[in-house]
Amino acid sequence: MINRSSKNDVRQKVHERIRNRILGTSERPRLNVYRSLNHIYAQLIDDRSGATLVSANSLEGSEGAKGSKKATGGNVASARVVGKRIAERAKEMGFQKVVFDRGGYLYHGRVKALADAAREAGLQF
Repeated sequence: MINRSSKNDVRQKVHERIRNRILGTSERPRLNVYRSLNHIYAQLIDDRSGATLVSANSLEGSEGAKGSKKATGGNVASARVVGKRIAERAKEMGFQKVVFDRGGYLYHGRVKALADAAREAGLQF
């Protein structure tokens, strides 16, 4: 019998290995990234209490975007906006340092753009 794993199955196994090594606390939460085909999501998570502290995503839309057409969030530009937004919200809540969790994705493209934008906006990781 052939064992076939989907890309998402492989990603989830990688993510489990990553999660065994990192832990978010109330002082230094975990910055988790999830990317779907059309959008990207970021959360700051305190793993000890199991609570999401701050979140941002590309579904919120960009500032000044008007019209009936909903712009896609599946590109590098929207990932930068989400990275900047999550960093601003984290700083408002008093978080400067985070632990980055790439969610099993390669550190490339949208994930890298989100991380770089969060760093430029003042988060340290």
